[in-house]
Amino acid sequence: MNWLAWASVPLIFLGFWMYTSTLSASFPTLQNKRILLLIAHPDDEAMFFAPTLLALTRPESGNHVKILCLSSGDADGLGETRKKELVKSSLHLGIGSKDDILIIEDKNFPDSMTVTWHPRLISNLLTSAFAPKMASVSSKDAPQATIDAIVTFDAHGVSAHPNHKSLHKGAHTFLKALMHRHAGWECPVKLYTLTTTSIFRKYASLLDAPATIVGAILRKKELGSFPAPLLYVSSPVGYRRAQGAMTTAHESQMRWFRWGWITLSRYMIINDLKKEKPL
Repeated sequence: MNWLAWASVPLIFLGFWMYTSTLSASFPTLQNKRILLLIAHPDDEAMFFAPTLLALTRPESGNHVKILCLSSGDADGLGETRKKELVKSSLHLGIGSKDDILIIEDKNFPDSMTVTWHPRLISNLLTSAFAPKMASVSSKDAPQATIDAIVTFDAHGVSAHPNHKSLHKGAHTFLKALMHRHAGWECPVKLYTLTTTSIFRKYASLLDAPATIVGAILRKKELGSFPAPLLYVSSPVGYRRAQGAMTTAHESQMRWFRWGWITLSRYMIINDLKKEKPL
């Protein structure tokens, strides 16, 4: 009897996983949108945003997803290798073309645990890339951009990395610049940020799904073409794709502690994002 009870555990776990994945699919999502995933380092897209990428790049969603990475991750002198790894990983996770992956190499954005990137410089970069006509648009007209939504880290950066946290401030600075002189108009770009959790929940893997789902249900709902919150729970197949993005693409980064991350981190399976209002 004990043997049968133990043997049933994997089946129960798999059933729970499939149920939570199916339940999360019932939440509204972004469709037919031009979306930018804004990250700081090669491997952020796989370690933190894989469930979001896998969901938003599904052909039936009609989205066009781009990735902008503000460094090559050259802290250990592996920048050229890591750029290639990011392209390989991003294509594996559903990005449609190499042309949709942009990697910035700029001394203002060093890969460093001790440097905070200036939000104005990030805003300027986003402006030149996605709102190049900002200065020429009349204050009487609606502001314009070539993207509809930005997905990035929240104010805590998930891992408290200063580069991650900088992206949050930089994105808000961009939205503020976009709306300058356009009072009364709706911001054309919506900002979605990945929720930072406690360290206990961070390493709870799929076991964090009930708390995440309940939290998403209790949050104030926004429907329409830009719904909130967004919730993505990958299926076992999606989880394996996320792991594969790390193990087969980001080979240079697969040290012992990364194996722990791709095995235990909730962010490899679960992403919940909130929509932020411009500051």
